[in-house]
Amino acid sequence: MRASSSFLKQAAISSQQRRHNSTEAPTNPKIAGIVDQISQLTLLETADLVSSLKSRLNIPDMPTGGFAAAPAAAPAAAAAEETDEPAPAAQEKTLFNLKLEAFEAGAKPKVIKEVKNLLGLSLVDSKKFVESAPKMMKESVPKDEAEKIMATMKELGATVTME
Repeated sequence: MRASSSFLKQAAISSQQRRHNSTEAPTNPKIAGIVDQISQLTLLETADLVSSLKSRLNIPDMPTGGFAAAPAAAPAAAAAEETDEPAPAAQEKTLFNLKLEAFEAGAKPKVIKEVKNLLGLSLVDSKKFVESAPKMMKESVPKDEAEKIMATMKELGATVTME
């Protein structure tokens, strides 16, 4: 046992030396200290650190279920909007949902590439997404951004609607 534990310690030390030696520019000592402190945190402490940073820096939580969970949440959000706003005609809507309705067969590769860039999906997931149209692309998008996305997708040969 003693030989294997000393071997592991030596391997860890040499790994750290390689990482430190491979950096080209000297790091700020303050940053290096913070990195050392963070690397010694437990998983629970790291989770607390992340939540504290999110609240201090006003970073919104991202959905953890991936993109596949978003379409299931869309009907519930739409139902909540209908009950919360009794008179939507009196107030102009500023946030829109974008839905990929259809696309031209010849434009499919370009549409897949644009969906990949817009949604941050892998190429395979983008292809599955486009092939399953009509499907909700983005939710709560500001009007100007939504119009830009719609124009881009129309140029590529896809039909996108704002809801």
